Amino acid sequence: MRSLGDLEATIMDRLWSWQRPASVREVLENLQHDRSIAYTTVMTVMDKLHKKGLLRRHPSGKAYVYEPTATHEDYSAGLMQEALATGGNQALTLIHFLERLTPQELSALEEARHRVTRKAYFE
Repeated sequence: MRSLGDLEATIMDRLWSWQRPASVREVLENLQHDRSIAYTTVMTVMDKLHKKGLLRRHPSGKAYVYEPTATHEDYSAGLMQEALATGGNQALTLIHFLERLTPQELSALEEARHRVTRKAYFE
């Protein structure tokens, strides 16, 4: 799993926030509020995201509609897991990560740890 380029990330962010399938045309029209961009550029990037396994597509008339294959949180978790797996000494990597967290991030981490522990206890 690789991190996304700027346009890939923008497109994925739109699709994650919409939480519904969307056509290239819909994504294009939304992106054009912020920048000048060609239909073929958006279509090419969405096709690449499909080939990378980040989007699934379904025929809709003469075009496709696309939707993410995973949530934004799932994708982010995969990136973190990959970073941990390739970061050398896992314990030191985690220590450096934890040292950089804000108090709010530490609180979110503690809540997540609590949820996982509680889930494992009841299974």
